[in-house]
Amino acid sequence: MSRNTLIQDLRHTIDCMPLHTRVAMLQGVREDTIIVGAYTDGDGGVCPMLSAHRRGGRTTFIQFARTWDRFTKAPKGKSRPAKERELQILTRHLEASIEAESELITASEMGSAIAEHRALVERRQVEEQASAKRARRRERTAVAASPNRIPSWMRPMGSIEEYERAMEEVGRQKVRLGLVGDTAGPVDEQAVPAQERRGTFIAG
Repeated sequence: MSRNTLIQDLRHTIDCMPLHTRVAMLQGVREDTIIVGAYTDGDGGVCPMLSAHRRGGRTTFIQFARTWDRFTKAPKGKSRPAKERELQILTRHLEASIEAESELITASEMGSAIAEHRALVERRQVEEQASAKRARRRERTAVAASPNRIPSWMRPMGSIEEYERAMEEVGRQKVRLGLVGDTAGPVDEQAVPAQERRGTFIAG
């Protein structure tokens, strides 16, 4: 199996691990003495998976151990410290895998945020429209109930029938206010034209 194929297999196995395990493994590779061929060597050296396990990445992923040993060409039945080049490749692919998934998570979160924002805008528009309708309804109700509202008989008329009804209403209002008939109040001489006080009338 070629070197490139071994590296590709290692990357694929890394990508299959849970994100929190990859993060824990990267931390362990940077801090621990990493070995190949065994889980531990009894002198403080540990394999990458055990190092991740000790840092909270508690995932049993046997496939990684097999891929790691195959990639490093670990000797059978014994362990050895990982070479610097092997650790560099492992670190680089752990970092790349974590970054790639972090970007996907960020994009997903951004999509959710955009969808939530659009839903909020739509809700606000609906609420504003409903509020405007309620305001118009209250305004119409207030105008209809206002004591200063112009009586129907004082509004502009559009037909002879309306004019006649309005004149009848005017007559009734005059009687009610004592402006005609026996209920009329005293005449204000100052308001009577001079011609009428002298007995002079102008024929119509």
